[in-house]
Amino acid sequence: MLQSAKMKKRGQINIVINSEEREKNDSIWGREGNYPPIDHVEYRNVMKSFDDYVGLESIKSFVHEIYSWIYINNIRQDKGLKTGQQALHMIFKGNPGTGKTTVARLIATMLRDLNVLEKGHFIEVERADLVGEYIGHTAQKTRNLVEKALGGVLFIDEAYSLARGGEKDFGKEAIDALVKVMEDQQHNFVLILAGYPVEMDRFMRLNPGLPSRFPMVLTFPNYSVEELLKMTKSMAAQRDYELDDESMTYMNELLIIAKEYEHGRFSNGRFIRNLLEKAIRIQAVRLLQEKEYSRDILATLRRIDFERAFHNILGES
Repeated sequence: MLQSAKMKKRGQINIVINSEEREKNDSIWGREGNYPPIDHVEYRNVMKSFDDYVGLESIKSFVHEIYSWIYINNIRQDKGLKTGQQALHMIFKGNPGTGKTTVARLIATMLRDLNVLEKGHFIEVERADLVGEYIGHTAQKTRNLVEKALGGVLFIDEAYSLARGGEKDFGKEAIDALVKVMEDQQHNFVLILAGYPVEMDRFMRLNPGLPSRFPMVLTFPNYSVEELLKMTKSMAAQRDYELDDESMTYMNELLIIAKEYEHGRFSNGRFIRNLLEKAIRIQAVRLLQEKEYSRDILATLRRIDFERAFHNILGES
């Protein structure tokens, strides 16, 4: 279980995956956001979970810090020193497909393995799971969800949607209920609120009690084209597929245009996954017509597969 928080200052730790920010904070974060590795089995198990994910360097540094802090606190306790704990509730800000849910799940597992959380289970909810239909219903639904999350992590995606609606909307009642239940059960679970950066900033200003209860703010920026290409190859390889040179050229061109066209709403890894899965189905249709089934042909995704996949997705949207 989490221990009571004793902090001299009630501020927020803002963690931003940004190259310029990393350069300014090299003395704190280490070059490229990397700390020296820790030769602990538990730590290696945690970090191994990140191996399949592109980027997230500063998030890995954050996980490194949390692990180090918990480990050293245990040693301090053994030596009879005070172990003032810190609240672990978090805000995740970022566009879709930037790894927010994935990281939240990994953090839940880590906190369980380090005996910070008793169960480490992960419950993901959205507005409809919290907001009721009449006065008092919302508070009860919220308390019930938190009760289910005790000993684990409660992850609320698009949390800012709780603030939408008019005066008679019950979303704000959910916010008030969360603030109260965080006070009552503040050390028995971890609450993570996630959503678009601008909307989350507005959301946090709605209730004066919110910012101080979420001391850790992690910002997940969009992936670069280079990272998205690496992600495409990695996802394909996990499925025993590879992209030929023309496919990679097409994907590079497509990603440049897509990122610019979406104006900050690009869905990053989600876009890659959906496009790749569509291309795999398109390839299957093509091969069934061509009747060529050699191992190399079965494993190769061609430019035409991605072109058709993208145009099909556009037609479905």
